Amino acid sequence: MYRVLFEVPGLGYKLHGFGIMLVLACFGALRISAWRARKERLDPEDVYGLATWLFAGGVIGARAFFVIQHHETLRDWTDILRFWQGGIVFYGCIIGGLAGSLMYWARHPFPFRPMADAVAPALALGVAVGRIGCFLNGCCFGAVCDWPWAVRFPAETLPWASQVAAGLIPAHASHSLPIHPTQLYAVLDGFLILALLSWFFPRRRRDGEVMALLMVTYPIARYMEESLRADEGPFFAGLTISQNISILVFACGVATWCWLLTRPRGRYADRAADMTPTTEEHIEEEELVAVGH
Repeated sequence: MYRVLFEVPGLGYKLHGFGIMLVLACFGALRISAWRARKERLDPEDVYGLATWLFAGGVIGARAFFVIQHHETLRDWTDILRFWQGGIVFYGCIIGGLAGSLMYWARHPFPFRPMADAVAPALALGVAVGRIGCFLNGCCFGAVCDWPWAVRFPAETLPWASQVAAGLIPAHASHSLPIHPTQLYAVLDGFLILALLSWFFPRRRRDGEVMALLMVTYPIARYMEESLRADEGPFFAGLTISQNISILVFACGVATWCWLLTRPRGRYADRAADMTPTTEEHIEEEELVAVGH
């Protein structure tokens, strides 16, 4: 665990592991989205414009969810802004990012479902890389276990502090008890979902199916991860807030699949090669109507 990877000599500026992995996750997600967009005959400039709104909304939403859930950890108002030190919630990132994306789309319309498919694998990559930052930071930690791959975190870390507060270890303990490396489980899940989406991408029959697949698979993985975590208590019906949101996202994913099955087969990229400007504008209008309904 390395909360601070290194300090800039002479400046005293600390580069946090979580912040660095967050930047790498955003950069990787942007690159893979732009690459997918080019292959799908979408305008990469729309990806870069969308990314600004998506990332801004995602960071605000992720941090807002954390502040709501763990307001007791804030010492003063400036702590609200220190997202690079950890303390973000992925589902908050999704909700905030979706809001930012819709705001950009309303101002600069683009083929919505094809773009959603191009972005879906990038989100899985972002999960995988971002959770490495969680492991370095010590947040999103698991429950005590005796499994062979269990990990122990040093004193003054979040798992250690949680166990001291619960009376599981004394305050002079040098390390926490062995716990599930739930952050690494999430890293593995992210890469597995990325592989699945990448395999499915050329096999999709309708635009939007890749995003729908993400909406069905990620909540299952997240729900299972939450059952092994120890940093969140029950929120509703004996489940954590993330488990409750997972159920909602899964239901939305199933509903999206059902709706997509009512749409005719065909993909934007397959039609784009022979488009005239008039035809392209007509298809974009169809996308706007489809999303609106």
